[in-house]
Amino acid sequence: MAEDGRIVVVGAGPVGLCLALRLARGGVPVTVVEKEPALPPDLRASTFHPPTLEMLDTLGLAEPLIALGEITPSWQIRIHETGEKAEFDLGTLKGDTRYPYRLQCEQAQLARLALEALRNEPNAQVRLSTEVIGIGQDGTAARVELATGERLAARYVVGCDGARSIVRKSLDLAFEGATYPETIVLVVTTTDFREHFPDWSGVNYVWTRDGNFATLRLPGRWRVSHYPADVSDMDAVLAPSNIERFLQSIDSRPAPYAVDRVAPYRIHQRVAATYRVGRVLLAGDAAHLNSPTGGMGMNSGVHDAFNLADKLVRIWRGADDRLLDAYVAERRPVAIEHVVQQADKNRSRMKERDPERRRAILADLQATARDPARCRAFLLKSSMIEGLRRAASA
Repeated sequence: MAEDGRIVVVGAGPVGLCLALRLARGGVPVTVVEKEPALPPDLRASTFHPPTLEMLDTLGLAEPLIALGEITPSWQIRIHETGEKAEFDLGTLKGDTRYPYRLQCEQAQLARLALEALRNEPNAQVRLSTEVIGIGQDGTAARVELATGERLAARYVVGCDGARSIVRKSLDLAFEGATYPETIVLVVTTTDFREHFPDWSGVNYVWTRDGNFATLRLPGRWRVSHYPADVSDMDAVLAPSNIERFLQSIDSRPAPYAVDRVAPYRIHQRVAATYRVGRVLLAGDAAHLNSPTGGMGMNSGVHDAFNLADKLVRIWRGADDRLLDAYVAERRPVAIEHVVQQADKNRSRMKERDPERRRAILADLQATARDPARCRAFLLKSSMIEGLRRAASA
């Protein structure tokens, strides 16, 4: 048994690395284990909400991340064929946050910055190419079983190892919820939509005659979320000719689109039965999954990391470990009531097909955007500030 007494974090994504950095800065020895040999260039999350940027600023990561991303002061819901829109100005939140905007930047950039910072921390170790195959524990320690046959002993283990978490599976925890029927195909293109749509925001959720899509602006490129109607033949869906046909349906151009990457993935809404079993805890996608509409999943995981890290630091300094029950009590209801439910509502709104119902929804959104009080309340919720405030006051 090695590294007795450390906290072991399983998973070197943004959640695990932010958790480990917060622990190390608090004087807690921590080891991060990650089965991949390098950080993956993950396509999925790219939205950073205001409270997440405030948290990252305490680690010195907000400003370098902002320098790598695209500041997005507003976002829209649109009807593509008519150009009708509701636009939400995040400047409405300037009295509530130092970052009254969304930052669009791929999550891999945050992971890289956090890893660089963590490697300068004397209390921290990072072990890549290290696969976890099981977790055990008793009354005095937790145990991390590696594929090499090695065992790591830890005071606590935190599973930040994603939707297929081996930590959660080792605990035999139910992952309650459902998988949505649709598959998202994420397309990254360097062709600039604003050449033909100059009034688009950096984030746009768009109804079309037959469906919907979303576009998010990153430096030098756009991420486009495509929801194909028929995914029975995924090879056909992902064929370059069909990706080109989809992009041309957004904006017809004489030249083909410049496509960098294409990736499909399924959508889930699930929450683990608990985030704690004894000395083993869960955070991020290992604990909860939600629809990506609204960009709340990765942000919520970072919020988990900060909440849990602060409690673990206090326990390390002598506080009772019942604080970890408070972590569960504070973060799990937020996942259920503010993240999963809000993301599902966002998804349901964009899945609406009835033209009259769409116009009624849009009219209500336009009225909300025009009314300062209603707009602020709407943005406090969609920017995840309200959920954090309610958890803090619980």
